[in-house]
Amino acid sequence: MEVLDSFLDATGDTPLVRLRHVTRDVKATVLAKLEMLNPGGSVKDRIALPMIEAAERAGLLRPGGTIVEPTSGNTGHGLAIAAAIKGYRCIFVMPDKMSAEKVALLRAYGAEVVITPTAVSPESPESYYRVADRLTEEIPGAFQPNQYANRENPAAHYATTGPEIWRQTDGRIDVLVVGVGTGGTISGTGRYLKERKPGVLVVGADPEGSIYSAPDEPARPYLTEGIGEDFWPETFDPSVVDRWVRVSDRDAMLTARAIARQEGILVGESCGTAMFAALQVARDLPEDAVVVVIFPDTGRNYLSKLYSDTWMRQYGFLAEPEPVRVDEVLAARGGEVPPLVTVRAHEKARGAIDLLHEHGISQAPVVRGEGEGEGVAAIVGSIREAALLDRIFRDPDALQADVAEVMAPPLPLVAHDAPIEVAFAELQASPAVVVARGAEALGVLTRSDLLEFLAHRRGARSGTRARGR
Repeated sequence: MEVLDSFLDATGDTPLVRLRHVTRDVKATVLAKLEMLNPGGSVKDRIALPMIEAAERAGLLRPGGTIVEPTSGNTGHGLAIAAAIKGYRCIFVMPDKMSAEKVALLRAYGAEVVITPTAVSPESPESYYRVADRLTEEIPGAFQPNQYANRENPAAHYATTGPEIWRQTDGRIDVLVVGVGTGGTISGTGRYLKERKPGVLVVGADPEGSIYSAPDEPARPYLTEGIGEDFWPETFDPSVVDRWVRVSDRDAMLTARAIARQEGILVGESCGTAMFAALQVARDLPEDAVVVVIFPDTGRNYLSKLYSDTWMRQYGFLAEPEPVRVDEVLAARGGEVPPLVTVRAHEKARGAIDLLHEHGISQAPVVRGEGEGEGVAAIVGSIREAALLDRIFRDPDALQADVAEVMAPPLPLVAHDAPIEVAFAELQASPAVVVARGAEALGVLTRSDLLEFLAHRRGARSGTRARGR
């Protein structure tokens, strides 16, 4: 039987996939290494178990002990899986810019999560590094793997990620592109590949605000999670990196969304950073060049941020949608019902009911004249199904009364070029509104019309008119 001894044995041997759509403007072959297919959903799974096992061998972590780690989330996920299998308690310290999904996922594994401010220096007692240090000192039997200084971090990538890429490309790799966080992935993988092919170009993708690509500038906050730093970790070997590409939050986010929508690969924003950098480099390469870009994690951790249009607009990464006008909703209606059906005031109530039934509607304006083409000034009231039912149920003789005797007040008027928010406000109290262009009545818009428009966004309707208008 082909059976793994534990979930941890599923780590590594992630596939390379050829990217065909986001790379339309480049001649080179661009391959993505899909690290989100590791058990914890990220490249950090590769370093979790080696760090724990090295601590066990050194006697730093004993049965019943506690693992404390400052993390942006992904390293914590890998450590939490290993800890769950091995029986360790876990406490993870995270900066407050991390997504709610990452926090919830850590807690799902039974870990404890401590949130700290993002916009503080690494030396601040409030930084997630220092809070993790303090907890490690205070808790008996606690051990901090410290991915920023633990040599098992780059060693794991030297032992696994590098050899996998070399084998999967049959040694044809020309460029490696990696988003740099602790530096372990790019240091270990890059060193392995350079030992076998010294000409391999190693490119570091870095968020704007990180010190890696701008060491002479002060670090500043940025939104991209998991990569970039405000200090130089011991696990990072800068000599491995041949070129830096600095990437804005906006370019990272939009590129990640493009990967999801064009390649069908749901990726995180650090993947967007790496992909944007890979495209900058690949545009200058010949057709026979092979570029490998590491996609470090899954986009499922960022559904409330990167993949939320509201969140993206809040930070200016997506343009505000053009205001939707009332006449656009009116034009999106389908079916056979005319835009404006009216009832004459001197008709009998029974005839008005037949008219509502004939067209499958629930209300109609009442006009004083003979035709339906009269302007809004001719509207004197409205027939509303609910009010009419109440009247006739209580007084059956009202069926023979003139509409003028049983009608309700006129429906509210809304200008055709008003934003739909105006119609929405009126529809809170009224079942429908009359849409007007100057003195001309264009049609009746109901709650059902607006709801269907919002559901299908700008009017992709089925072609059949819903009952209950």
